Amino acid sequence: MTRAEEPGTARLDGPEGGPPALLVRGLCKSFGGNDAVRDVDLTVAPGAFVGLVGPNGAGKTTLLSMAVGLLRPDAGNAWVAGAPVWPAQDADRAKALLGVLPDGLALPQRLTGPELLTYLGRLRGLPAPVLRSRVDELLDVLDLAAAGRTLIGDYSTGMRKKIGLAAALLHGPRLLVLDEPFEAVDPVSAAVVRAILDGFVAGGGTVLMSSHAMALVERLCDHVAVLDRGVLLRAGTLDQVRSGHTLEEAFAELVGARPPARGLSWFGS
Repeated sequence: MTRAEEPGTARLDGPEGGPPALLVRGLCKSFGGNDAVRDVDLTVAPGAFVGLVGPNGAGKTTLLSMAVGLLRPDAGNAWVAGAPVWPAQDADRAKALLGVLPDGLALPQRLTGPELLTYLGRLRGLPAPVLRSRVDELLDVLDLAAAGRTLIGDYSTGMRKKIGLAAALLHGPRLLVLDEPFEAVDPVSAAVVRAILDGFVAGGGTVLMSSHAMALVERLCDHVAVLDRGVLLRAGTLDQVRSGHTLEEAFAELVGARPPARGLSWFGS
């Protein structure tokens, strides 16, 4: 077993030169004595589109939250283009380079989408003409312009995902970290989001995205990292992780998933 295959350690390398888009070293987190993330190392090269996959409860959200500064780790740190995420008071440069879509993002219920984006843009210090242009373009591309006067509290779940993605993209980040960005998004909107993310990577950006949808990860991502029970089992290019199988088959083998030996007893009775 090479070091790239050792539990807790992985590299997702690209062209050399300059710091990684994201460097994670020794991240750990436990809750009530239970390890949610155990000593995870991960290196993501600029320009990579990485899918983070794992069973429910594998620690994906916990890992991503620590890597972007939303959850304080028990140990370890993360760096965005060489800038530290922790301690929080030293993370201004890292946060300027990050666009984040957390799972279960809490949004202000009494603002409209344009009001939210304008507020966030002003906090970021974007010049007024640039801000207006970006807000209009994001709302148009994400098919939210017609809901310009609708309060976010009245948004559907899919609309909330899209306005959250707009907020993550607004300031022009170089690294997007997205937790289940396609959950509850309709097929038409999903195609738009895929096109946006493809364009972001084509323009030199980097994406780290968690998802349960293996077919989606295979379609979008060029690298995959597999997390189970807080341990990073394997990471590499899509073909390296699949090893001649489908991603779903390789994933099931890595995490030791087995189909049930029999169906429910009352079926067929």
